[in-house]
Amino acid sequence: MVVAQVEPVSDSQRIPFTGDVQARVQAPLGFRVSGKISERLADVGDRVREGQVLARLDPQDLRNNLAAAQAQVAAQEARARLARVDFERQAALLPKGYTSRSQYDQAQATLDGAHSALQTATAQRDDARKQLGYTELRASATGVLTARHAEAGQVVQAGAAIFDLAVSGELDAVFDLYESLSRQLQVGQRLPISLQARPEVTTQGRLREIAPTVASSGTVRIKVQLDQPPAAMTLGAVVNAQLVGAAGQGFALPWTALNGTTDQPAVWRLNDDGRVSLQPLRIERYTRDSIIVSEGLKAGERIVIAGGQALSPNQKVEVAERSAFDEVRP
Repeated sequence: MVVAQVEPVSDSQRIPFTGDVQARVQAPLGFRVSGKISERLADVGDRVREGQVLARLDPQDLRNNLAAAQAQVAAQEARARLARVDFERQAALLPKGYTSRSQYDQAQATLDGAHSALQTATAQRDDARKQLGYTELRASATGVLTARHAEAGQVVQAGAAIFDLAVSGELDAVFDLYESLSRQLQVGQRLPISLQARPEVTTQGRLREIAPTVASSGTVRIKVQLDQPPAAMTLGAVVNAQLVGAAGQGFALPWTALNGTTDQPAVWRLNDDGRVSLQPLRIERYTRDSIIVSEGLKAGERIVIAGGQALSPNQKVEVAERSAFDEVRP
């Protein structure tokens, strides 16, 4: 078992984090009607223009619906013509007394009903014609297809996403940060952004959005608007950013010091009588090889940094003393 005496360190170094470039506007594209995909005319990575056809549904069922609607319109038009002739006959006979007022009123009601039925059939025909036009999926804007969710031959429901479109225009650098780190950021803050593959390619960005909720992974998503991004910072490019942490005092411990048997972060503290006790901590943040503790420790305390897996509270131990944990840096 190894014990180190902890001393406060200045926690004000540059904190790097990594994300990727995404379009400001991302739109899922789907058919407005259900059906079976007969053609897929585009794929992931394709740059498309507004109005370009990306996929088609088998139109036969909708063609049949349109034909039935057109036939219904023709039938209602014939009924309307017949009702018009009958009404005009009754209107001519009524002044001469050759027909009754009730027969005249009945002919007029029949004519009105025929006109209403014709209007309904016409609306249904127009709707069927529109539905037939919805068998083509077109790009809603110019951009790049970033995902595909269906293939030719697949039956899809109305509204289901077939492609994801990254709309051309403004770009964001998107990062997922630990909650403790996101608390140091403010909307409107300026951040330097560099391309991970080519660090010499840099630009500046303005933090425009901090997600109000924490993801199940314990991270918070932030979006940084890129100012005049270089040509090399294309969609999907991996980028780095840096944050200068607020200056403050903390304690650096190796990951091995953490006790993994409790619900909250804790370490084993070696007391003056040679016995150990669990000491709860508040971890400010994590680094590649250490943790930065903001609360729970005092300068000069001796902490078990290795070999504490089998310890129990109030156990008396023998240690290999180490004056300080020099190799850990915040």
